[in-house]
Amino acid sequence: MGLKLGIVTPIIHMNPRFEPPGWEETGSVEDILTVARAAERAGYDWVSASEHIAVPLEATSVRGGRYWDPITTLAVISQATERIRLLTHMAVLPYHHPLELVKRMGTLDVVSSGRVVLGVGVGSLEPEFNVLGHRFEGRGDRSDDAIRAIRSAWGVRVPNYSGTHYQFSGFVVEPSGLARNLAIWVGGRSLRSLRRAIELGQAWMPFRLTLEELGSMLARPNVVALLDEREERGEPLDLILAPEPPIDPLARREETLELLRAYRSIGATGFSLRFRHESRTHFIEQMEATVELARLVAG
Repeated sequence: MGLKLGIVTPIIHMNPRFEPPGWEETGSVEDILTVARAAERAGYDWVSASEHIAVPLEATSVRGGRYWDPITTLAVISQATERIRLLTHMAVLPYHHPLELVKRMGTLDVVSSGRVVLGVGVGSLEPEFNVLGHRFEGRGDRSDDAIRAIRSAWGVRVPNYSGTHYQFSGFVVEPSGLARNLAIWVGGRSLRSLRRAIELGQAWMPFRLTLEELGSMLARPNVVALLDEREERGEPLDLILAPEPPIDPLARREETLELLRAYRSIGATGFSLRFRHESRTHFIEQMEATVELARLVAG
């Protein structure tokens, strides 16, 4: 089985933990589109865009402050590409009513000919919740119901849903996405996020977990049993893992190959990738070099 590959798109989010190079600070929309087109040519499966609306100043030293609006950004990318999928990595579910996301993502799905992947998370910055007027407590249960509500409304002109937190009927939502089984990928770094992915999504995309922490979580007997149940139903869960630190396949080929194999050994079916890079050209070269290594890892 081949490995799925996607990128953390440069410029649109600059995380200081990964020491982004100077060219990203002043990078342009054309730089973003050039990278996205190169990723498509190289065979990458998706490009991504993250969501934060108002980052507390004291949190920017860890999370960064720049977050381009993901739906606007992915819409622009969609018009410069033809095949590559468009991932929100991650939309913060409690910041939106499910029908709001269905309308906005559904419109993107229509204009991109069905390339949307909805990556979702529950959020963790309580001050951001407060300034936006959203309740922090209970966000996990609300998010679970939001996923169910989104699934019920996707591709449906007059959706009807009655859940634990959301109810709607008798309203037209058009467009609401192409009529298909929307791929929902769940982010997070807790066992609950993994269980949410198993129960409600098609993939789990953890972040800021070491290889050892991931291996321990995935090896828990109850997790193994749940994953096996999905396999038996013919609905295996994708494990989209994010190697850290950013990889350098050109300068550190063998080290990168060993790292990817280690993630593969604990069940990775795909990688969300950051690269060490010094320029747009270097970023693209790193993408291309990783494709060869992924083929070796996939066997």
